[in-house]
Amino acid sequence: MKKSDIHPMPEFFDRYINLVDDLPVRDALAQNASLFAGPLQAQLEAVGDRVYAPGKWTVKDILQHCIDTERILSYRALRFARNDQTPLPGFDEESFAQYTTAGERTISDLLEEFSTVRASSLALYRNFTDEMLHREGICFNKKLSVLALGFVITGHPIHHLKVLKERYFPLV
Repeated sequence: MKKSDIHPMPEFFDRYINLVDDLPVRDALAQNASLFAGPLQAQLEAVGDRVYAPGKWTVKDILQHCIDTERILSYRALRFARNDQTPLPGFDEESFAQYTTAGERTISDLLEEFSTVRASSLALYRNFTDEMLHREGICFNKKLSVLALGFVITGHPIHHLKVLKERYFPLV
């Protein structure tokens, strides 16, 4: 199933979904599994701990946020695919960021974890049937499908890569 099969497009989450091409969800997840690798890794390392404004996250914080968010979104997808109708809460990304060890880790280590988490998400989505992809649930007070969550998982790091390119890479 493709992005164009998402009906209706969920509010708030559409900002991430719309960053992804209209591909089958499994292909979209696989396509950006190495989003931050290659030449981008050197740029991420060159930025180091610089931030474009006081109080902003470092590159390492952003990578950890992408990892944490993907884990949470995959968990939501699993719950909805299994037809769990329990409304799920949002999460406080600032609180999560405060209690990580991202600053003590290397970019390489964080990218390896991102790759591992994405491989897990891919394995999860490979086994969802079309019926499961259509199932919906409530999270963050918004209704969305398992299919939509797959595109949020894919689009969320794309969003952060755009921020990195626009605001962090010019710092080098």
